[in-house]
Amino acid sequence: MKNVVIFASGSGSNAENIINYLEENTNFRVNLILCNNPKAFVLERAKKLNISALTFNRTAFYTHNFVLETIKTAQPDLIVLAGFLWKFPENIIEAFPNKIINIHPALLPKYGGKGMYGDHVHNAVVANNETESGITIHYVNENYDEGAIIHQATCPVLPTDTADDVAAKVHELEYEHFPKIITQLLSE
Repeated sequence: MKNVVIFASGSGSNAENIINYLEENTNFRVNLILCNNPKAFVLERAKKLNISALTFNRTAFYTHNFVLETIKTAQPDLIVLAGFLWKFPENIIEAFPNKIINIHPALLPKYGGKGMYGDHVHNAVVANNETESGITIHYVNENYDEGAIIHQATCPVLPTDTADDVAAKVHELEYEHFPKIITQLLSE
């Protein structure tokens, strides 16, 4: 059995999609969700799906080794950032080289970096009259959105599209591709 640890900060729709997808494969499972927001809906999803979940604060993440030790205890084969908004600390990256992946709601290197998440990205795509957007699944390194790209998928951006329209298209790509790429990486 290969274990996946998911980090999330918000609603957790990607986390739930990944959990449901992996349940179809008896070799893989999400055994822990870690969250930096005690009010995040992902915690309710974890309860509903009977997945262990734990919240933490900045001190536990950046100063103490609480989160690192918690991850080690879970023995993950892969760590998945699914809507997690904090920069990952180097001690965790070093402890799990090439085992931490993130999904970004744009075609990196465009629209990446600090502060570029969710609606900020989609608004920028529309404001710059882009003709396409998409997702980038990449390894996590010490810089926001700069790790090696694993997979990209695109969607058209029409001149009439709003940021909400782009977000809906990007979410579809996330739900379709992220679980498949996770399964591929776990199968290697």
